Amino acid sequence: MTVKARFRLLLQLAQIAIRSLAQRKTRTGLTMLGVIIGVGAVIVMVSIGEGAKQSVSSRIKGLGTNLLVIRPGFARTGPVRATSVQTLVPEDAEAIVKEVANVVAVAPEISQTTQVKYLAQNTSTSVIGVTPDWLDVNNHAVKEGRFLDDLDERTSRKVAVLGATVVNALFGGVSAENQTIKIRGVNFQVVGTLQSKGSGGARDPDDQVLIPLSTARTRLFGTDNLRSLSVQIASEGAMDRAQGEIEDLLRLRHNIQAGAASDFSIGSQKDLLDTASQVSDTFTALLAAVAGVSLLVGGIGIMNIMLVSVTERTREIGIRKAIGARRCDILFQFLVESIVLSGIGGLLGVAAGVGGARIVGAMGSWQTTVGGGAIALAFGVAMGIGVFFGLYPAHKASKLDPIEALRHE
Repeated sequence: MTVKARFRLLLQLAQIAIRSLAQRKTRTGLTMLGVIIGVGAVIVMVSIGEGAKQSVSSRIKGLGTNLLVIRPGFARTGPVRATSVQTLVPEDAEAIVKEVANVVAVAPEISQTTQVKYLAQNTSTSVIGVTPDWLDVNNHAVKEGRFLDDLDERTSRKVAVLGATVVNALFGGVSAENQTIKIRGVNFQVVGTLQSKGSGGARDPDDQVLIPLSTARTRLFGTDNLRSLSVQIASEGAMDRAQGEIEDLLRLRHNIQAGAASDFSIGSQKDLLDTASQVSDTFTALLAAVAGVSLLVGGIGIMNIMLVSVTERTREIGIRKAIGARRCDILFQFLVESIVLSGIGGLLGVAAGVGGARIVGAMGSWQTTVGGGAIALAFGVAMGIGVFFGLYPAHKASKLDPIEALRHE
């Protein structure tokens, strides 16, 4: 049989399958419903997972992927890691700037959570002592007023810059610039506010008050111990080398012997981004697997309806065999019918899934991203299920004895 003849035969079988399904509209619709729900659920769930992944990735990238964060290490009490070791000091930041290549800027931080007051309003927030480089290193932007400058740092001025969450908590719709707030009973003048970055994860990047590092050290907290050092590297390609040089420098400055564990840790935004991507991929796969169960149920429904169809059309099969139809012709007839059933259900499911994902995204509860991969996956699985669950009924129909089939009533 030529390719053209085979194509013509498949077209005829598809037409027969569509006519057969059209004769049983209610039963066909209910059978396809399982496939529609399954395909739609897979697309919606995968789009939610991909949307969450992109949301987390964009927030991490907003901090800059060429950023190293150095934190104090942990003390050990027996075999258990316990309290944080306060080993990082501002002089470490100065040494990194002077001695490590490809370092653009270093932003040391001292912070404590404390009450901040404005008239009758108060809120508990992170008060962070920073240098002027903090703004660029952490990729923040000023919304109103100005940021801390070198004069504020040199003279230990009592000035503050507020995050958006703190502004809303203390001032509501009133401008915060040039207002006076109290931090631990000490008056600070608000010189600026930051643009909102949006809450993400366990820490709200907008829930903070920034003051000069020197002010935090001498007038508020009375300590030189740093919470962290944020180091901006010139390029992503120089990250590994810079990280190694920083580690060697700090071990030397902290008099750590060879083979001993460092009293600090160095992490990068790229590591955080990779970890977040892995977690999001696992989350997406789990959602898709859960939604895929409904596709399996839809496949069982297809097999059930096809077995019923074989029983109902036994005499028709006998007549076709009696006039010369081969086993493969009967097999292909029922197999094509199963594929058409799952194919139409799959297409309707794709439309339902894309529409459902857009509705979920429009509601604002979840960010959704509908990708071609999710559509192809869901539709491909639906077609595969149509073949798999249609094969047994088709095989059973092809094996019917024509004489016994003709006797069937």
